[in-house]
Amino acid sequence: MTEPSDIKPQLPLGLVRRGFTGVIQRLCASKAGSTLSDTELVSRLIELGFVEGAKVEVLHEGIVGRDPIAVRVENVTIAVRRREAMAIIVA
Repeated sequence: MTEPSDIKPQLPLGLVRRGFTGVIQRLCASKAGSTLSDTELVSRLIELGFVEGAKVEVLHEGIVGRDPIAVRVENVTIAVRRREAMAIIVA
């Protein structure tokens, strides 16, 4: 059984700051606010490697509005807009 202190809060990747490391819990495109349809956004994120259980680290934030962000997913570095990163739930 897990202790309450073992449970990590889940939040969208679009809200975290540079230096954050975590694990992808799920994709939830309905609240991302992207111009893409939910299905298309989820498909694109999966194609880029944003899959459940993958380790992520935020490496860099853009100068204007902290957008886009550079994220290391496992061993690959990817740039993604914050609004699309809102669909990636991490802990």
